[in-house]
Amino acid sequence: MGTFSVPISIGDPQGENSIELDALVDTGASIISVPASLLINLGVKPAAQHRFQFAQGGTRNLDIGEARIRINGLEVGTLVAFNDEGTPVLLGALALEALFLGVDPVAQRLVPVDGLMMSPFMVD
Repeated sequence: MGTFSVPISIGDPQGENSIELDALVDTGASIISVPASLLINLGVKPAAQHRFQFAQGGTRNLDIGEARIRINGLEVGTLVAFNDEGTPVLLGALALEALFLGVDPVAQRLVPVDGLMMSPFMVD
């Protein structure tokens, strides 16, 4: 399938400080992962820790916090992981779902998708 990057803007929860960068689209990642120093410089604060499993094997606890992201003109608050320096920025599934974006792996781009309401109690 291959991998690809997309330009995103990420910033503090208040939307006062942000930076433009390229993020590797990773639907296998739960949330956005960013080197910790970038998040701290933007004013994003760790709020908790959570355990993450890594593709190479093993687990680690990482700090997590809330940031604002913008992709293709769409903006939302989402969880971010404070990762090690030198690691690539990963755009995970939670942010993609929050922005109603899907992945077109052939064209290597993000595409708008419909939201889902699959409850049997839908009102007509």
